[in-house]
Amino acid sequence: MTSEPDRRQPHPASKEAAEATCPIRVLQLMTRPIIGGSQETALLIADGLQRDPRFKGRYTVEMATGPGFRDEGTIADEADDRGIRMIEVPRLKHRLDPFNDFRALLALHRMIRDGSYDIVHTNSSKAGILGRVAARWAKVPYVVHTVHGWSFHDHMSDWSRRFYVIVEKAALRYCDRLIVVSPKDQEKGIANGIGQSGNYRLVRSGIELHRFGNPTVPAAETRRTLGIPDGRPVVGSVLRMDPAKAPVDLVAAFSRISHDNPDAWFVIVGDGPLRPQVERALEEGRITDRTVLTGHRSDVPELMAAFDVFLLSSLWEGLPRVLPQAMATRLPIVCTRVGGCAEAVSDGINGYLVEPGAIDAMADRVGRLLTDAGLRARMGAEGLGRAPEFDASRMVSDMDRVYQELLASPVRSN
Repeated sequence: MTSEPDRRQPHPASKEAAEATCPIRVLQLMTRPIIGGSQETALLIADGLQRDPRFKGRYTVEMATGPGFRDEGTIADEADDRGIRMIEVPRLKHRLDPFNDFRALLALHRMIRDGSYDIVHTNSSKAGILGRVAARWAKVPYVVHTVHGWSFHDHMSDWSRRFYVIVEKAALRYCDRLIVVSPKDQEKGIANGIGQSGNYRLVRSGIELHRFGNPTVPAAETRRTLGIPDGRPVVGSVLRMDPAKAPVDLVAAFSRISHDNPDAWFVIVGDGPLRPQVERALEEGRITDRTVLTGHRSDVPELMAAFDVFLLSSLWEGLPRVLPQAMATRLPIVCTRVGGCAEAVSDGINGYLVEPGAIDAMADRVGRLLTDAGLRARMGAEGLGRAPEFDASRMVSDMDRVYQELLASPVRSN
């Protein structure tokens, strides 16, 4: 990851002029390079816009992010493998710190100005606020922000919620389009006074479908590697261990599932700041010896193929990428009815939806699936049939359409 971009000459901001001279320069900006849904989405968009033959060298995409931490995992290696240049902005930190945030704004302005980008595309809350202001200040022709679930939600204090709504309203004036991964986020934004329907475009978060449901390692071998005895049912999840995903609720559901299914095993793929609480909950639930915590892994498709049921316990979401990944793996899903989850999961069709925090309901629905192989197969097949709606190729095409719409419109005055 480099720290300073090369100085470039300004690029003409129209499709015809761009294709006649040099590629459209895009910067994807995010707060942290951790392994997470918004980061993976931005990475696939950057990769697809540059490498997909449909666009014939139309784009050059770089990524910029604040510093990461070793225990959080990072997408930097995958970006390097895909040939995507990543720029580190050391001042861009996740924690709220007005003095440091002002210095981060100055650093972002300098970096964006020197990069001579045609489009700056921000992701996540901190980078979304500072990045939009810095990009407009640097006179970038077009600024786009993706809402991967709003920064405000029902599980924060009223004061905090009002503060973030006010900040998001203010930030809207610095960008040309808001991208949402779910219509629910558009509805929520408009209901809170953040723009109107014309400000929004829907681009669902996509996955590389070919990687899921076609494991390079047989599921039985993966289970043996994880220490799971042959013939045992496996309930698994893939998540970041942070408050949004409610991993302690997940463990509570595992514990209740184990009461009626004493042969069941459990797998959690991922890591995060709540790992100590997860480990403590496993001990209290007396299922440590039947639960595998894999930490960060790059072989998620192979691990998912070893599950029988997928469970997600989130308190708030945008549209989690793990759901279409589970669908493409032919897994029945039990998840909470938050954010865009209901777009991927239809209750009683390809899985079950329960209310957030409803531990007994999670355990009950998973229990039904574990005791009925036919139901698992039917729901898994339904999910597989819907998975193409979330293909990364479609996501990249939709994003290209948004960019081209902007490039064909007049540059607004700064």
